[in-house]
Order: sequence, then structure tokens, then C-alpha cells
Amino acid sequence: MPNPMTSGSFADLLDKRVTKLFYQELDELPDRIGDFYGMETSQDSFEKWSEVGAIGDFSEFTGTVIYQSQSQGYDTIVTHKEWANGFQIERKLYDDDRHGIWERKPSNLAQAYRRTQQGHAARLFNNAFSVDTMFYVNSEAVALCSDSHTTTSGASVASGFDNLTTASLSAVSVGALRTQMRGFRGDIAERISVMPNKIVVPIDLQDRAIEIVNSQKQPDTANNNKNPQDGRYQLIDWEYLTDTNNWFMIDDKMMKQWAVWFSRVPLEFGQAEEFDTFVAKWRAYCRYSTGIFNWRFIGGSQVS
Repeated sequence: MPNPMTSGSFADLLDKRVTKLFYQELDELPDRIGDFYGMETSQDSFEKWSEVGAIGDFSEFTGTVIYQSQSQGYDTIVTHKEWANGFQIERKLYDDDRHGIWERKPSNLAQAYRRTQQGHAARLFNNAFSVDTMFYVNSEAVALCSDSHTTTSGASVASGFDNLTTASLSAVSVGALRTQMRGFRGDIAERISVMPNKIVVPIDLQDRAIEIVNSQKQPDTANNNKNPQDGRYQLIDWEYLTDTNNWFMIDDKMMKQWAVWFSRVPLEFGQAEEFDTFVAKWRAYCRYSTGIFNWRFIGGSQVS
């Protein structure tokens, strides 16, 4: 058989099996991105989001409508990044393999892909207390969870602009952060409706969090009072949170509006073979980004 046909038949022979193993493993791996982000497809090389300030309250009509101005809010520019990985299989390894070594390669690549994406998604929490510019730049230039948030309207930020705490996870601190979030103010310091309904913790705090949000009576006390946190929240523990003490509270509906995962190029899986070396190669490629356009969906506790 001529060399070109022999070379081509090796990669073609494996491709269906490799692709099946890759996507089978990928489908079985947990994906939490949709739990936290609004999912959008992007058609451009970058995304720019410009906020527009709120309109003030209605005034009593006395014969003439009062037209109110709105301030220009902060800008967010999101840049999509490319991500790629791959593996290769030698013809001899395939022919002589008796231990399923080559079959693990597609699964390993799928694991690496899912692990990479989950790590990027978790930056929302892991980098919440610093200015993270990996995927996006916001002109406010403060951390997602901060006591130094500002506004472009000139309104006072003395109250309702702090979404940072330092308290360890407890029933008391959960109640306090909920009250803090319910008091968030908008661009012109107007009242807004924030309804925290989820608590996000690292796996190290899972048991503690379960006691707090699922106990009918107040935990850590001999009092028989009703635990007000019971049933209020959905608990999310995530192994991709890197700090063992920090925890977060979110308004799920607002979060998916203001935290967005942009898919510019969905996952592509391709194959080629080197003619002279009998080495088949598979590669995966994708392009995506994340953007956060408003901080008011989250409260974070940076525990020292």
C-alpha cells in the first residue's frame, strides 16, 4: 500500500474513536458556568458595555412634565481570549498498546478543557477582592467586592455602596450580609431591589454552611428561637474556590444579568497526521471571555 494511504488511514482509523471518547468524558464532567453567568454568543472581537445612570423618582404632575437627565455610567470592555490544547499518538504506541494508554488521552484533554473553563469562571469569586483585568476592564477600577465603590452621578456613596465584609461564616454574619445587600443603592443613590437567594462557599465551608441555612433552630446556641436563615438560600459549594475561608452571597437573577460569559468561538476539535513520522495529532480550540458590568448582585466576605 502506498505511503500516503497508509499514513492517512492511521489517523482516520482512530478519529471517530478519539472524538467519541473526548465528548463522552466532556459530557460527564460537571460544568457550573451556567450557575453563575448569563450565557451569550459574541460576533465581535470584543464587547463594550456602557452603563447609563438611573432616572429619578416621579414628581407630582402640575401641568408640565419634568424631564430628567441621566449620567453616563462606567464602561466595561471585554476582550475574548484564545485557548488551545492537544495531544498526539504515535503509530507504534497505538499498535503495541495493551493497557489503554492512548484511550486515556482524549479523556485527559476533555478534563483539561473543563478544568480550564471552570477555573476561569471561578475568577469571579477568587479575584473578587482585587481588580481583575484578565478578561475585562471596567472604568470604575475597583474590586468587584469593595467598600470603595463610586458613582458618576455625583450622588453620595456614604450608604449602600459597600459590598465587602470580613466576617467569618456564621448565622449572624449571613444575616448581616443579607441586610447589607438589601440596602444597596443605585447610580443616583436610589433604592433598588436586591434579593439575595444563594450562598457560595468553598468545599471547606460546606458543612458549616449547611448548618446555617438548613437548621430550623438557631445554630450554636442553647436558645430555641427560630433560625431566620432556614430555607432562605440555595447553597452552592464549589471546589474551584481557592480560599478556604472566603464566602459570598448573590442575587441569582441580577447576577446572570450583570455577569456574562461570552462564547466567541465554540469548542472545535480537529485532527491531522504527520506524513513522515506516523504521528497523529488532535487539537482543541476555543475563544471566550467573561465580563462583569455591575457589582450590585454580590456581597463578599474576605476573611483574614
